[in-house]
Amino acid sequence: MAHRLRTVTAVLPSEIGARDGLAYSLWLPAPPNSVRGGVVILHGAGSCKESHYDFARALLATGFAAICFDQRGHGDSEGSMDAHVLEDIAAMAAHLRAGIGDPNAPLALRGSSMGGYLAILAATLIDARAVVAICPASAEGLRRGLAADALRFDANVPALDSFLASHDLAEAVRSLKAPLLLLHAEGDEQVPVQHSRELAELMSGPGSRLIAVPGGHHRSVQHDPELQAVSLRFIERALDQP
Repeated sequence: MAHRLRTVTAVLPSEIGARDGLAYSLWLPAPPNSVRGGVVILHGAGSCKESHYDFARALLATGFAAICFDQRGHGDSEGSMDAHVLEDIAAMAAHLRAGIGDPNAPLALRGSSMGGYLAILAATLIDARAVVAICPASAEGLRRGLAADALRFDANVPALDSFLASHDLAEAVRSLKAPLLLLHAEGDEQVPVQHSRELAELMSGPGSRLIAVPGGHHRSVQHDPELQAVSLRFIERALDQP
């Protein structure tokens, strides 16, 4: 008996481009009027936007738009990472809202490691309604990696070090009003889970929580399907609020 092979069509970004030297991919549900909000996805040190396409596709399937982009010094983006990193995130958030067609569209941030650190810092700047931070790095840890040339990306070292020195994560968490979901593997070999436990003590946004997962490693949480589903539900609850 002949067997018919099933053709699987890959879900691709709606738009791939660059703005002000930042390479991005924009993911928009169809039709446009079904968009429930958007998520700015931030990769970690030495990574790239493509590493988080799995989560962008998961968002798309539930009616959320998303934008992934290469931080400066990474992937296809131009220039070195410097003290303007938060302005770059704000520019990508604005482009996501423009793609949705609503300058006030509700947004969330989701970041891993260095991206988790930056997601928390950028939340107030882009008026995010929720933040998901996976194994978020500390400013001190990033500064040590920067000094040792161990972060695997191109940086303007004096400018970025000055930025990190002046942006304390504990203070950012303490002042964050949006709900924050911290996800951390207890087996993380790069950022100790104790870091997230200490941050969790400072959270005040309604519905904020820490999930510490037994075992795992620094990159295991971000691609775990069950934990991605937890992140999706957390974002849904926050963005679907009036």
